[in-house]
Amino acid sequence: METDCTPMELTNNAESEEDSDYRDFEEADVKDMRLEAEAVVNDVLFAVSNMFVSKTLPCAEDVAYINVETRERGRYCVELTDSGLRVVAYDFDQTDDSLQNPYHETVYSLLDTLSPAYREVFGNALLQRLEALKRDSQS
Repeated sequence: METDCTPMELTNNAESEEDSDYRDFEEADVKDMRLEAEAVVNDVLFAVSNMFVSKTLPCAEDVAYINVETRERGRYCVELTDSGLRVVAYDFDQTDDSLQNPYHETVYSLLDTLSPAYREVFGNALLQRLEALKRDSQS
């Protein structure tokens, strides 16, 4: 039986193809938390007084910080990681390592805890959207 390459060449080629595939998978799987944070802000900005990704605190692949001011004028710095969102300080662009606040899986859950006004505004927006869908389906 004839072969075009030696067994050693086959092993090396297979390894580099696997490594290449693995690297491509790793690069596609990496999250940019700044982009995630911006999406969070855009999703609920209508229901708070102010919300923006911190330009002072460092963002990385695994963490970003969001400043939130509720309609009740409470100010928070929120950490976003793969674990979720949690309040890390009670002012913008700050972190307080002594705080041990729980993580929330969603920004909705976090804001529901922090702001009764958020709950009302979000509920009203949802109701208006449902009423609009109902009207559209009747026409």
